Amino acid sequence: MTSAHILVVEDNPEICEVIDDALTMEGYEVDVVNVGAGLAHRLAEGRYDLVVLDRMLPDAEGADLCRALRAAGNGVLILMLTARDALDEKVEGLEAGADDYLTKPFALSELVARVQSLLRRVGRGEPKPNLLRLGPLMLDRARVAVEADGHALTLTATEFALLEALLANAGRVLSRTELLKEVWGYDFDPQTNSVEVYVSYLRRKLRAVTDRVVLRNVRGFGYTIEVQESEARQDL
Repeated sequence: MTSAHILVVEDNPEICEVIDDALTMEGYEVDVVNVGAGLAHRLAEGRYDLVVLDRMLPDAEGADLCRALRAAGNGVLILMLTARDALDEKVEGLEAGADDYLTKPFALSELVARVQSLLRRVGRGEPKPNLLRLGPLMLDRARVAVEADGHALTLTATEFALLEALLANAGRVLSRTELLKEVWGYDFDPQTNSVEVYVSYLRRKLRAVTDRVVLRNVRGFGYTIEVQESEARQDL
């Protein structure tokens, strides 16, 4: 398996250097740019597995860049860096489409751990069955593709990982804590609403192509995925 290719978008030369050194030592291929201009074009070439994106760039706001990439259908993994540590700032970054959010100053060991966790979402882990099916829904791990009722779904890496976790555990309820560990890969802030935000994103995309698959909130316990044959469906 080839090494992951990572793009670091950060205007601080010292931070760029230490991130570059840390990730290169882990065996990743790393490129560094200092501005947001041309990011969409660079990523459209499909060479990068993950972007480390600073939120405060000299020519752009990282959340705006992230939002534009997602709107254009680009699902590249994004780890957002920022000096803004308020909860609402973190939520805004995640809602813009970032897969993870790291506040400056940070320990390089944590940065590396989060990068490794994110990359595991796109197939860098234990061998698993390629296909997961539930009713009209099919998830193909090998192709990183999802179809429902014959329609392809365009998902971000986090949405894909969330759906994968729910499908792999179809028939049981996964708690928020289990989903945070399974999808985000580490002990996330227990006050975060990342699970709720991404369940909402995923639910909206599923509803656009099928009314037979339901992401159900079992209040007080967690989430599960079900096939619902009845035409009468309650919004949960």
